[in-house]
Amino acid sequence: MDIDRLDWNDLRYFLAAVRAGTLAGAARHLSVKHSTVGRRLTALEEALGAAIFIRGEQGLKLTSTGERLVPLAEQIERSTREIRDQVMTQTARVRVAVPTGLVKVFAPHLGTLQRSHPEIVLVFLSSSQPADLNKGEAELAIRVGEIADENLIARKIGTAVWSLYGSSAYLARNGAPKTARNLAGHELLGFEPRLAAIAAGAKWIAAHGQGAKIAMIHRELADMIAAAVAGVGLAVLPRIVADLEPGLQRLSEEVLGEQAFFVVYRREIAQVGPVQQVIRFLADVMRAAARGA
Repeated sequence: MDIDRLDWNDLRYFLAAVRAGTLAGAARHLSVKHSTVGRRLTALEEALGAAIFIRGEQGLKLTSTGERLVPLAEQIERSTREIRDQVMTQTARVRVAVPTGLVKVFAPHLGTLQRSHPEIVLVFLSSSQPADLNKGEAELAIRVGEIADENLIARKIGTAVWSLYGSSAYLARNGAPKTARNLAGHELLGFEPRLAAIAAGAKWIAAHGQGAKIAMIHRELADMIAAAVAGVGLAVLPRIVADLEPGLQRLSEEVLGEQAFFVVYRREIAQVGPVQQVIRFLADVMRAAARGA
């Protein structure tokens, strides 16, 4: 037995396999590939130094070691659930990691959540760096793009449309471009590579910014918005955020990019009441904002 290699999360896969009787059934229950379940069970057997299942045409059959492991794994499952529920019930504090600049989308609607669920304290953690949900850095996260982590659930809550924006100060100095497809001669705000990797607007700048001057490069969307308001340059921004900024004007109705937003959370936390309410709140606000944009 190599206890240092024992991953407690593998016990969740073990119990799902016991209850389903097959790798395919466990995979359906966990919403993962059956190969993932098989890999997790193999890792658990290697850590324990003993076989826990006999795999056959009729499905999975527990070995004597596996049979002894079932009540222990169920005890860990109950204890984990009790700890989680007790902490969440006592505090009702839900942390949500969001990309910079996105909090202003939710702020006008917080009163509705507080009136409906006064017991919930919503904590926004704003950063361009994703929070590690597996390490407990937040209960929920809003992210863009696909989520590869098999321990997390990603639920689509809206699509952000990107457009070209400028301030009155910039337009007075340089005028507006005739079209968003030709930005030559203008001053633009660029994306630092880490932000460019998740920002749909970066692709538009790369494709249509020839002949333009990159006046400033940003790694935080909030900083880019502030620079655009100050007149430093034109910016390609998500409408759900930029339309809320009174210092900016949308310069084109053309869609310059689209990006799906997901609310992401660990599987085991999905049934906690306050978390469920916050997920519903985030989804409702994002979908309404996307429709309005």
